[in-house]
Amino acid sequence: MLSIIQAAGWPIWPLLACSVVALALIIERLYHLRDPLVAPPTLLDEVLSVSRNNLPAADVVNKLAENSVLGGVLAAGLRAVIAEPRITDEALRQALENAGRTAVHGTERYLNTLGTIAAAAPLLGLFGTVVGMIEIFGSQAPSGASNPQMLAHGISIALYNTAFGLIIAIPALMFYRYFRGRVDAYQLQMEIAAQRLVPHLMRFVVKAAA
Repeated sequence: MLSIIQAAGWPIWPLLACSVVALALIIERLYHLRDPLVAPPTLLDEVLSVSRNNLPAADVVNKLAENSVLGGVLAAGLRAVIAEPRITDEALRQALENAGRTAVHGTERYLNTLGTIAAAAPLLGLFGTVVGMIEIFGSQAPSGASNPQMLAHGISIALYNTAFGLIIAIPALMFYRYFRGRVDAYQLQMEIAAQRLVPHLMRFVVKAAA
C-alpha cells in the first residue's frame, strides 16, 4: 500500500484525507441514524397510552425528550400544552413543526459534507491525472528522447489518482443516497406522529369562555 501511495505522488494525499473523513462520517451516521435513536416504532403508542387520562409530569416529559429524536418532537408538543393550557390548534401544530424542523436538521448532520466528498473526489482524481500528464510531457526532451523513469512516474500518478478518486467517490455517493433516504423516511414518520398527537393533546386544552 505504501508503494502505491508513493507511486501516486503528492496528489494522492488530498484523496487520502477525503477517504478518512468519509469513512468517519459513514460510521458516525450509521450509528446515529438507527431506529432506537431516531424514531422507536412503539414510542408514539406509548406516549398516547401514558397520556390517555392526563398529561404526564415534567420529569416524564424530560425523559421522553432524551429518549430519541422523535421523543424530542413529541415532548415539545406536551410542553406546549402544559405551558399554555389554552393553546390553540394552530399554535400547537406550529410548536410541533418547529421541533420537527430542528430534529430533521439534526438527522441531516454531516450529510452535506459526505455529499461534497462524493462530488469532489473524482475531481481530485482528475487533478492527479492532469499532474501525471504534465509529468509525462515533462519526460520528453527537446531532442525527442524521453526519460523512461519520469514517463513511468507520470503514468503512475495519472492512473492511481483516477482510480483512488473513483474508489472514494462511489461508496461515498452510495452512502449519501442511503442516508438521505433514511432521513426522508424519518421525517415522514415524525410528521405522521405529530399529526396523530395534535388531536390527542387538544383534549386537554382548556376551552376559552364564550
